[in-house]
Amino acid sequence: MVRREAYTEADVRVRPNRRGSRPRSKQRPEHADAVPGLVTAVDRGRYQVLTDTGVPVVAVKARELGRGAVVVGDRVDLVGDVSGSEGTLARVVRVQERQTLLRRSADDTDPTERGIVANADQLVIVTALADPEPRPRMVDRFLVAAFDAGMEALLVLTKADLVSDSYAADFADRYATLDVRSVATRRDRDSTAWVDAVAEHLTGRVSVLVGHSGVGKSTLVNALVPDADRATGDVNEVTGRGRHTSSSAVALPLPAGGWIIDTPGVRSFGLAHVDPDQFVAAFDDLAQVAAGCPRGCTHADDAPDCALDPWAEQGSTSDRARLNSFRRLLTSRQAGDS
Repeated sequence: MVRREAYTEADVRVRPNRRGSRPRSKQRPEHADAVPGLVTAVDRGRYQVLTDTGVPVVAVKARELGRGAVVVGDRVDLVGDVSGSEGTLARVVRVQERQTLLRRSADDTDPTERGIVANADQLVIVTALADPEPRPRMVDRFLVAAFDAGMEALLVLTKADLVSDSYAADFADRYATLDVRSVATRRDRDSTAWVDAVAEHLTGRVSVLVGHSGVGKSTLVNALVPDADRATGDVNEVTGRGRHTSSSAVALPLPAGGWIIDTPGVRSFGLAHVDPDQFVAAFDDLAQVAAGCPRGCTHADDAPDCALDPWAEQGSTSDRARLNSFRRLLTSRQAGDS
């Protein structure tokens, strides 16, 4: 047995700290000299950012930002090499507060949401009236996402020259009660006339273009921004669906001011992130009436004692049409995209 007084300092072994002797500080640098800019494109971990001084910069995301996504339209702060010289990289150290965020989920059963575009104030829903056939339910789902994000909506109906004027008008009227503006484009008339008609709704705003493949979205972008050079494609003759031509979102400045953000064509648009109970808040007039509904009211057709029913019955024809349109969107939140 070793006696206590026999111990010396040589008998004490201290295991070194593999992570270093200094504890890691939780205090992050303020980056007071960071340069602000706008994210115009995202590609495999690289961010194209246009600084407020007009310099295009390539950047990576700082580790301290965590796993949160940075999306096109985000206002960010940069440090590092912000010269924009070839081969240089800046670092995104801060994402400024977003005004809006357009989101989608993989499908209606997947609660994981994915941010698509930030800080846009208008969703431009591009749909063809023919070739391929229009998908009203998909348009409805885009509207749900727009209203949930606090964005206005514009409906652009392409290939109107392939259908009758009455058909185009009837399709647009379907959304008139929701205060959704619409504009039609034609390929058999003066090309600048329809471009100007669309541009009138976009100038001075940040607009996101969405639509399923083959509706002419990239063609529209190329007409609005002549040097955009977005790839275009045809509709598959077998499936009747468009081929994907745009692979990533990109923000483009409009000649007369404002931005348009082109997004890849989609064949589905999940809305699992949208809470049906909160969706009514996007419609001020309906929300005021719905305040008198019983707790937990879904505002659907079969909802018992829903305050919207007597309001519509006692109101005008337009009130009833508006409620029907609203309930159609609610149904679309829980239905497929076809």
